[in-house]
Amino acid sequence: MEYRPYASPKKAPEPAPETEPPLPYPGATGRGVRVAIIDSGVNARHPHISGVAGGVSVTGPDQIEPGSFTDFLGHGTAVTAAIQEKAPEAEYFAVKLFHDSLRTTTPALIAAIEWAIDKGVDVINLSLGTLNFQAEGKFRTLVDQASWRGILLVSAREANGQVCWPGSLPGVIGVGLDWDCPRSRFHTKEVNGGVVYYASGYPRTLPGIPRERNLNGISFAVANMTGFVVRARELHPAENVRAALGSC
Repeated sequence: MEYRPYASPKKAPEPAPETEPPLPYPGATGRGVRVAIIDSGVNARHPHISGVAGGVSVTGPDQIEPGSFTDFLGHGTAVTAAIQEKAPEAEYFAVKLFHDSLRTTTPALIAAIEWAIDKGVDVINLSLGTLNFQAEGKFRTLVDQASWRGILLVSAREANGQVCWPGSLPGVIGVGLDWDCPRSRFHTKEVNGGVVYYASGYPRTLPGIPRERNLNGISFAVANMTGFVVRARELHPAENVRAALGSC
């Protein structure tokens, strides 16, 4: 089964000029929060990247290579930049799951999440989702392990209109896409008895490139939401973060 970040099923609408309101949780920068970003790695030399504390390359359960996380696809760098824009002083770890394309396998994804949990990070960003319900039991176990250790997992709740794993599971901060939401804000909605967090699908702006021609979609809604989660986590213990997000 292949896993990959899901693009929007429709072309992104023409964006309005960026006039962003102030970020939630004034004064927070992510200081003291440890974040794992499971994606295509990070280009640490990119001007939008404030720093990377370390990371690994994951190709399977027994194929984890420390320190080999350079991004050759650009997706993970853009995701990291969107998070760091909101929380530049957090400590970031790149978990390179996508290598030659934005595709991976169930065992590799599980190994990547397990590595992040064992690393003892505070927040895991997972800008992807899968419709493979056969892995539900394992995902539930991983979510329970993360929750027990006070780790907040932020993931896409749906892919192309269909709920997906692990973002639809209880215990995960499941994210939806709202093209009209400013990048500096998010909002919540109760769906089927659970809370879904909606954020902008646009990444950080690149000079000279129109926003609608840059990477965009649910991956960046997750990344933008992770930035807010990291800011909230700096100010609150893990068990109080959801309440803090709900009051924003």
